[in-house]
Amino acid sequence: MSSRIHRTVSVVIPTMNEARNIPVVLAALPGYVDEVVLVDAGSVDGTVEAALAVRPDLTVVRQTRRGKGNALAAGFEAATGDYVVMIDADGSMDPAEIDGFVTELDNGADYVKGSRFVDGGGSDDISPLRRAGNWGLNTLTNLLFLTSYTDLCYGYNAFRRSAIPTFGLAPAHRREASWGDGFEVETLINIRVARVNLVIAEVPSFESDRLHGESNLRTFRDGWRVLVTIVRERFSRKLPSATGIVTQLPPRPVDAAVMTPTSTNSAA
Repeated sequence: MSSRIHRTVSVVIPTMNEARNIPVVLAALPGYVDEVVLVDAGSVDGTVEAALAVRPDLTVVRQTRRGKGNALAAGFEAATGDYVVMIDADGSMDPAEIDGFVTELDNGADYVKGSRFVDGGGSDDISPLRRAGNWGLNTLTNLLFLTSYTDLCYGYNAFRRSAIPTFGLAPAHRREASWGDGFEVETLINIRVARVNLVIAEVPSFESDRLHGESNLRTFRDGWRVLVTIVRERFSRKLPSATGIVTQLPPRPVDAAVMTPTSTNSAA
């Protein structure tokens, strides 16, 4: 990674009772990561203390509402890097893969999506039911929004910080629960970045079993919220045009304006 154009990199990690997992994740982050933002949802097992013992320089943000989406919104607001990477705290995502995300951003992508379903990707954790559900929701999204995603419901992603306003997430300080506060946040972001014609790339990612503990993901509850998100976005916001012409595109750094990575999706 020493040959890349230097851009500061922030990593945002939502946590809730991950004291046994977070030290492993933090210790494995690439050395060029400039900032770690840990967003904690009121852990009672010493998660924050365990994280600070490994990385005393990390920024701790206390979550204001419930849900992964709210945690990410809070983390994105606190992040200061040119590039922002979102990764889970349970050890299922390999921090070494950040290299691939950053390389695509260096090559001109605005938003880089991790995928378990492209060559080089995979999963030890996804069940046949979740795999089928992901395929169905992914296919529906591609049909409705003219995207070509291969893995809709996976939360290992990276993007230019300038892309964050296009996500349209509810401000972290707001006390009232908002749509996008839950696990549907990844789908919401994926749809919205595609609709404003950002340059999107996919990179392979392998999902391991979580190291310790149990996931808060609930297949039917969260799958339903993803489906509702797709329908809400289809009927409540303007669809992308076939030509991909949009207005109010967030500014992109000059070095990326005319570059297209080889793995870019045709998102519009």
